[in-house]
Amino acid sequence: LAFLAGLILNLMPCVFPVLAMKAMAIARLSGAARGAVRASALSYGLGVLAAFAALGGVLIGLRAAGAEAGWGFQFQSPGFVAFLAWLLFAVGLNLSGVFVLGGGRLAGAGQSLAARPGHAGSFFTGLLAVVVATPCTAPFMGLAIAAALAAPLPLALAIFLTMGAGLAFPALLLAALPGLAGKLPRPGRWMDMLRHALALPMYVAAAWRVWVIFRQTGAAGAIAMIAGMGLLGFAARMLGLAQEGTGRARRASRALALVALLGSLGLLATVSMAPPAAPSAAPASGAAASEAFSASRLAALRAAGRPVLVNLTADWCLTCLINERTALETGRVRQAMDRHHVAYLKGDWTRQDQEITALLRAHGRDGVPLYLLYPAGGGEPAQLPQLLTQGMLVSAIDAAGG
Repeated sequence: LAFLAGLILNLMPCVFPVLAMKAMAIARLSGAARGAVRASALSYGLGVLAAFAALGGVLIGLRAAGAEAGWGFQFQSPGFVAFLAWLLFAVGLNLSGVFVLGGGRLAGAGQSLAARPGHAGSFFTGLLAVVVATPCTAPFMGLAIAAALAAPLPLALAIFLTMGAGLAFPALLLAALPGLAGKLPRPGRWMDMLRHALALPMYVAAAWRVWVIFRQTGAAGAIAMIAGMGLLGFAARMLGLAQEGTGRARRASRALALVALLGSLGLLATVSMAPPAAPSAAPASGAAASEAFSASRLAALRAAGRPVLVNLTADWCLTCLINERTALETGRVRQAMDRHHVAYLKGDWTRQDQEITALLRAHGRDGVPLYLLYPAGGGEPAQLPQLLTQGMLVSAIDAAGG
């Protein structure tokens, strides 16, 4: 189950921004020797495994210390969300050619990157793939993580590494069959065009996290984050000018880049310490009206014999947001809920909430989304799939409503 969870994680929405970097890395391997292809693919796989081992170790350590930590817990920290947004923004600037990692002139950068094995870059891409993937939980992942956190340390780490092996499997397949990279076109100008196009998912992912920060901290945190991104962009441009220039101009550009980078780090501290934003429960147009989840409210509704739909979600969970837009917050589902007088409770895990964490644990889960549908008149809830459709929801509601 752990291996399947990691393999399916490649298809989850949270991983899409990293797919751009993986595509660029594979494109650079076109025409390379089999040994270089195998080494680059293995470096990516090692990065994935190292990240899973580190994240698993942190989760196990926090759980042993009594902390209420679950899968994706780091996204509950505004400072971490801001740092990841800036990291993705910097990757986008690099793909756009604003600056070049490792020095060198911008002219012919695509060719130099294509000719370079880039094993360190592949390893870093594997690390980032896991970090970006943690807001998503693939099918089977809840059972695997719950089993890992309840198992002895060696077995727990083995489970996390097996999930990592599943996520890294496509790259490991390329390592086993390096001839697949030879089917790509030879390096050329198309790589520059691809590199610029693949910067777009990085910018979109960074912009989405600005919205997450706004939901977590309000306008103050979002403004500080945007200002920090502006300073980071200025630093990247100065670094690019330093890579192009010589003498005094190079030194001045490097100094300005350092000052801007230090300023962005100061703003990162501001975002980290920002207080939580005021909750907003306004439903989307046509959506079923929701109440904030609490254990006491759930108990009262169940005591009254009403069917209850519980949606445990978070603003940094892209799968959660897609489910809400395409299924939960649609007129067809609202009509079904009205027809059976279903109460809709929405638990926001964007920042830590002990009651939500307790409900997740009670159902063997360590991350969102979790959808529970309690039937009319009492009884155990049905746990709905992590990827929802309108038809699936309407059928489940009709069955729960009696």
